[in-house]
Amino acid sequence: MKSSIMKTKSILAATLATALAFNIGCDQQPATTTEATPVGQGGADTIYLGGTIITINDAAPSAEALAVKGGKILVVGTKVDVLKTKGEATKVVDLGGKTLVPGFVDGHSHFGGVGVQTVAANLLSPPDGPVKNIAELQQVMREYLATSPLVKAHGVVIGMNYDDSQLAERRHPTRQDLDAISAELPVMVIHQSGHFGVLNSKALALAGVTAESTNPSGGIIRREADGKTPDGVFEENAWLAVIFKIVPKFSPEEIAAQLQASQNIYIANGFTTVQDGKTMAGQVTTFAALAEAGEFKIDLVAYPDLVTVGDAPVLHGPLMSRSYANHFRLGGIKLTVDGSPQGKTTWLTAPYLKVPAGAKPDYLGYPAFTDDEIKKWMLLAYKNNWQVFAHCGGDAAIDQLMKTTRVATAAYPGDDRRTTIIHGHFTRADQVPAVKELGLFPAVFPLHTFNWGDWHRESVVGPERAENISPTGWLLENNIKFSIHSDAPVVFPDSMQLIATAVNRTTRTGHILGPQHRITPLVALKAMTLWPAYQHFEEKTKGSLEVGKLADLVILDQNPLTVDPKTINKIKIIETIKEGVTIFPAAMSTAKPLTEKQRQAISWSYHGPCDVAHLDDIAGKEWTLAELNGKPVSSDKPPTMMFENGRVAAFGGVNRLAGTYTIEDHAVTFGALVSTKMAGEPELMELEANLAKTLAAVDGFALAGNELRLSSKGTVVARFRTTHH
Repeated sequence: MKSSIMKTKSILAATLATALAFNIGCDQQPATTTEATPVGQGGADTIYLGGTIITINDAAPSAEALAVKGGKILVVGTKVDVLKTKGEATKVVDLGGKTLVPGFVDGHSHFGGVGVQTVAANLLSPPDGPVKNIAELQQVMREYLATSPLVKAHGVVIGMNYDDSQLAERRHPTRQDLDAISAELPVMVIHQSGHFGVLNSKALALAGVTAESTNPSGGIIRREADGKTPDGVFEENAWLAVIFKIVPKFSPEEIAAQLQASQNIYIANGFTTVQDGKTMAGQVTTFAALAEAGEFKIDLVAYPDLVTVGDAPVLHGPLMSRSYANHFRLGGIKLTVDGSPQGKTTWLTAPYLKVPAGAKPDYLGYPAFTDDEIKKWMLLAYKNNWQVFAHCGGDAAIDQLMKTTRVATAAYPGDDRRTTIIHGHFTRADQVPAVKELGLFPAVFPLHTFNWGDWHRESVVGPERAENISPTGWLLENNIKFSIHSDAPVVFPDSMQLIATAVNRTTRTGHILGPQHRITPLVALKAMTLWPAYQHFEEKTKGSLEVGKLADLVILDQNPLTVDPKTINKIKIIETIKEGVTIFPAAMSTAKPLTEKQRQAISWSYHGPCDVAHLDDIAGKEWTLAELNGKPVSSDKPPTMMFENGRVAAFGGVNRLAGTYTIEDHAVTFGALVSTKMAGEPELMELEANLAKTLAAVDGFALAGNELRLSSKGTVVARFRTTHH
């Protein structure tokens, strides 16, 4: 970020010291930029041409060129018309056949949670992580315990995103399983849905949970065979009651670093507007402080959890606005009406196919609120004209929301509230007309079709009901706009995977889940741009490439409308642009020397002999890793690197990294590499880790034909090759 952590310490210290954070690049050649021919003063700042431009504007769906001035779109249309805006300082960007689309708008996720995920142990199952059974979960946690700075600083062991549906045992770990990791330190693992968690015995004692503890409304403390002793597993509101007793009180610097990492992940995936979809009081203060310090490069809209925040003054203050202040605002409030479908706590009107252990055969899941409780909160929101984001997974929860919406609307009439159904996994066909009648906006989660589609068919609701999860086909039939989302950190905010799963609806085993609900790539793009902008009341300024709207843009290496739909998830983000400024890969000065503190923090910053004479031959080409430490590299996604104009961009096989390099006196300095910090297939993660470890010792490079050799102490440690001559 432009301002350092030290620069913001004073403002953070006052506002973040007691806040919990859990309260909570590219691998292809960038578009070519050239200076325009001077034709006068006052022209456009930037012009984009030479590629495909998808406007998401039905009146003019494509364009030859686009001009930007002052962070907004000046002209979009023919090349001839756009070039009329060229001035003395105008930069002309040749897309080189790549595709320009509007910046992605996040339909629903948890910005703060993604930050915490970057410092917790990764318990995801393949293909996103290494954990296939409880023994592997324990091993990952032991390794994390031994190496994590968080454990050393705070004495607590945190893992995120285990998934019982993907574990060989098909069960949650228990307190005994976590006691085997550590009996001395509190250990906490969080379910991938975020609706469950497990504590070891030490953490149970810290949270004050005993055999005498009772279940809260809308939550369950699971018990052992005696029916009294907690087994360590918590569901829904019971989990929310204990999690904040275990999460440490991070320092202001730690919080800021986590949120910077979160922002980098979203930016690398093409998002220019992100959401924090269940914000706690401490997070509101945190976000506001960071915004005031100028730390946000993209827009963040937050929805405080009404039940925990209550009718607080902050909800009546200037932050609750349709306008951003330093890229931050409160958009409304969040209510969580039920639970997780894959965790079998979502509230249904028909029983689960296979009920959880100990449940009755007619088990339906359960609500978070009684009718009177949700009525109280909805009336408060409608009275104050706060937009409501309501988590509703099951059809019974949607019934309750619609019934309460009618009551609140009758008490406080108003138009165009855009009350949003978050997820709506099991929306019934007969509910869809009422969704339209009440003006509800569906924010759906089609990625469930891949991650849990088979689980829904085999265990959750059975084949028939599973076919209609995230029923986008029914919504389109009723002319209802919708957004698609990641719910990150539930899954990574991988924009291309979100689009691909909505288009293909293919499960892990290859079954097409609900072919009638597959959507076209264009509709999927709308559901990632213009329609979520509408969801947030921002359609007049975002979501399509039209004159006067913000120049929030993304450059893709391929056109999602023309590639094989099965390969959409392989499309790469080349560049992310927020209000006319490139924010991924990060534009960084190569003239400013690194401080000693920066050198200590950067894992790739070395001096050594370099073949400077051949630097021009190295720049502007994609280099693919062919050999690492003397061993040939064989991979479908081999690491790649690029050098150009003082920037280095790398793709490690899973993660994208971006940074800078400088050449001085036949020595090279690499610095400020930023990683997307995502997980992938174990083999690729191992290759990426080995490459990173090797690069940490690099002190020179040389060119031999189409081969780039990186060396350490005179020994070649990596060979990259290119097809460019």
